[in-house]
Amino acid sequence: MTAVDDQPVPAVTGSLLGRVATYAEAQLRPRALETDRGSVTDSTIRELGQLGTLNHLAAAEYGGADLDRAADRQLHEIIAGACFNTWLVWAQHGPQVGRIRQAAEDASRELDPELTARILRGEVFLGAALSDVRRYPDRYVAAHRTSDGWLFEGTISWVSGWGLNEWLGVAGVDKSDPGGPRVVYGLVPVGEGVDAQPLRLSAAGGSRTERVTLKGIAVPERHIIAAQDLESWRAADIAAAADARPHHFGLAATVLDELRTSSHPAANRVADTWAPRVARIREQAYAITDEVAAAGPAAPQRIEERLALKVASGEALATLTRALLVARAGHGLTDDDTAQLHARSALFVLVQGQTAAVREAQLSALAG
Repeated sequence: MTAVDDQPVPAVTGSLLGRVATYAEAQLRPRALETDRGSVTDSTIRELGQLGTLNHLAAAEYGGADLDRAADRQLHEIIAGACFNTWLVWAQHGPQVGRIRQAAEDASRELDPELTARILRGEVFLGAALSDVRRYPDRYVAAHRTSDGWLFEGTISWVSGWGLNEWLGVAGVDKSDPGGPRVVYGLVPVGEGVDAQPLRLSAAGGSRTERVTLKGIAVPERHIIAAQDLESWRAADIAAAADARPHHFGLAATVLDELRTSSHPAANRVADTWAPRVARIREQAYAITDEVAAAGPAAPQRIEERLALKVASGEALATLTRALLVARAGHGLTDDDTAQLHARSALFVLVQGQTAAVREAQLSALAG
């Protein structure tokens, strides 16, 4: 995969990133259409684990790569650019390892040492059920305090990677605290009392995404990763959802590559025109996120600037995938052509992680 600015992807020289880049080109990309028609397989997750991507944010003492923010972004770009379905399933797990590492290093928390170690070693594959907090109080997962822990119940709008997950990272809302609602993030085992219904998605159809209902699952305190007040959680979520993310740019790089190799000179010109634009959006998006992170949560979060870049990345993907469909003509709509796959993936990006602020920014840009 080449970078969006027509230069080789920088620093894909470390052992983990190099192995994953090789694997993505040899295995994920050639199977991307098949994976979308079927599903991400257990063998793919095992192979990603063998490469070291299930604990890439863990410390070396757990066999982790301890990747920094820049390298983590590259990993997301590589996997998303090769197979969007695989990226979506894997990306539910990866960031949680970083959060669990932080909790494990917090001396004030007493986590289950065996489960924590297995996750940090990449032996447990997690699903994610964190975003329904956005719908509180209309629809959410409830977390009820018990004498020895918590009870989680409610319907999770969607969980990707269903059938591959042994545990779910679930964010529930506890309404009993006198100080106001709190978000409780805990690890819930997949088993009895957990029911799922498949969702028929027209995009990311191979991501094994299902609607999951928790029927009163007991979660001991040692499986609770974090708890914070609802307003703090919402502030952090609004900021994170405002960013143009690495998978946007991984997908864009793939579409640009396919436009470059088109037999139509006009398609080549589209790539030449848009590659530097995407590169600028990518550079600005990463720079502003890094600056805000370095300044800390008390500093201005620059949400409007971040939203503008996210909208720009979505518009770029919509334009590039539309151009690829035009270049492929009618064949671009058949299920053995990547043009329709990339176009549907770009549509998924528009609604994934969509807060009210993101939706308003997107619609305002379209109206304006």
